[in-house]
Amino acid sequence: MPPVATNPSPSDSKHKIVRTTTVELVTTALRQRILSGDLAPGEVLRQEALADELGVSRVPIREAITRLTGEGLLTKEPHKGAYVAELSIEEVQETFEIRLRLEPWLFSQAIPHITDAEIAKAERLVSEMDDAESGLWGQLNWRLHETLYLPARRDITLQMLRVLHDRSDRYFRFQVVQVPIREQSHDEHMSLIDACRKHDAKLGAKLLEQHVKTAGQQIISVVETIMAR
Repeated sequence: MPPVATNPSPSDSKHKIVRTTTVELVTTALRQRILSGDLAPGEVLRQEALADELGVSRVPIREAITRLTGEGLLTKEPHKGAYVAELSIEEVQETFEIRLRLEPWLFSQAIPHITDAEIAKAERLVSEMDDAESGLWGQLNWRLHETLYLPARRDITLQMLRVLHDRSDRYFRFQVVQVPIREQSHDEHMSLIDACRKHDAKLGAKLLEQHVKTAGQQIISVVETIMAR
């Protein structure tokens, strides 16, 4: 007789490994291809070809497309299917307008609670960003901001910002190939970390507001140049 299954105790559940689903793996793979530029703006997604390439059925491909459409990275049209969203100055403007309203407030809520360990982690991420390739820079940038915001314990706001950063990520890769912009970003990030170390929420919010404004202006300028080619 097979052993009778028992309900795991609360202590057992704390050590369980959460398995990543096929849909999540496919979504991550497609998201990275879009953000890295492997899938170019306007490129149509061929579900059957992607399924064969990734070794999955078309079901997780369709679900991943739905999720990425929700994130704004893909566009779906009847009879055309899904394709990579085009570059848009209006999208950049709206994204950064929302960020300006959310992030300084969230950062000011986080600063009083941030720990020395979180500050040290933020510094390590800034160091990694200095030498990161353009395709990886945006991911590290989000991890840095996430580290600075997590102490606020505002999960809904953080989830919203994650989507906005993902939408901005493919624009970042055009921006950060320029060395002066990288150096400026480094200095601004270190100033944010210094505000955390001082536990100065007012200063942190002011610095972050200027940081987001500057990044938005730089990205709009880059996108305008690209679209004018």
